[in-house]
Amino acid sequence: MNDPRQQAKVTYSLFDVIFLTLCSVITGAEGWEDIEDFGNLHLNWLQSKKLLPDGIPAHDTIARIIARLEPEEFNQCFINWMLDISHAFNSEIIAIDGKTLRSSYNRNDRKSCVHMVTAFATKNSLVLGQIKTNEKSNEITAIPKLLQQLDIKGCLITIDAMGCQKEIATNIVDNGGDYLLAVKRNQRKLHDAVKEQLSDVVLNTSSPMTVEEQHGRLDVREYYVLDAEKLSKQFPEWAGLKTVGVAIGFQSRGIDTTSLEFRYYISSASLTSEKFAQAVRNHWMIENQLHWVLDVTMNEDKCQIYKDNSAENLGVLRHAALNMLRSEKSENKSIRRKQRRAYADTAYLDKILGTQNEVAKS
Repeated sequence: MNDPRQQAKVTYSLFDVIFLTLCSVITGAEGWEDIEDFGNLHLNWLQSKKLLPDGIPAHDTIARIIARLEPEEFNQCFINWMLDISHAFNSEIIAIDGKTLRSSYNRNDRKSCVHMVTAFATKNSLVLGQIKTNEKSNEITAIPKLLQQLDIKGCLITIDAMGCQKEIATNIVDNGGDYLLAVKRNQRKLHDAVKEQLSDVVLNTSSPMTVEEQHGRLDVREYYVLDAEKLSKQFPEWAGLKTVGVAIGFQSRGIDTTSLEFRYYISSASLTSEKFAQAVRNHWMIENQLHWVLDVTMNEDKCQIYKDNSAENLGVLRHAALNMLRSEKSENKSIRRKQRRAYADTAYLDKILGTQNEVAKS
């Protein structure tokens, strides 16, 4: 990282401030004052690592330093770190989806919330990288930039209908990966053709049914796939198209509240119905295991930090912290319990900080 400060006026090392901020986020800090408080309470531990010899900077100083970091450079450092330890998770399912940081808008312009597009390795529940867009609609241009920064060889990339674009499909195939894209009315001709191709399969064949009942809700799902050789000739612009599929979901919350949904997909991978079902279900892990945790456990949507680059850079640090917390598997505890223990027990915090070495070895 390049230090944006005037070197003659630097009191606190950039590494020390970033390390302090990361450790604070790991232990549950949600704002600049929380970071300062963590540092003051754990100053002896930090200085035992030969960090922050001049004490803890004021929270305003921490805020200014983090806000001035170049976000693209900071994000690329995170991606490079994850590539070093992940080895791309060959044959991994990587889900890509966007999330808006709802309280990150500039107070003079309520439309300027930060929107992040994230790549999430579902097998290990790790964030591989993220990129900022100005609006949700800009995911179309942001996804190829994110893919270029990752090593996706041998991986299956799953994206919702927003990312169902010919250029994105070609980008994935050209970089050695496969795609599984949800198809909706934004690709009307393709959607109607896929629906027509699968209608006979759905009507005339049977597929294993999964049934889940919890919290008063009944979910029934079926998955069908079909070779896309005929469709690939009709739509040659979709690179490497090999499989089309449909996920049928029936949900009931009582006699009067039921729904039936058909979700259609295209893929460049040769998928069986079992592999297709796994990929479709795994895609939603980015919502359940990443976005939900960031909002409910780390209160990301409620975070009022917004000035300069602070919201985006703090988002990167949350992802790094969550990766470390997830990788610490010696005890089966929730993320929140791990955070609380790490705040109270610096030996446990040291253990969390070392988890990525263990991931790299495995």
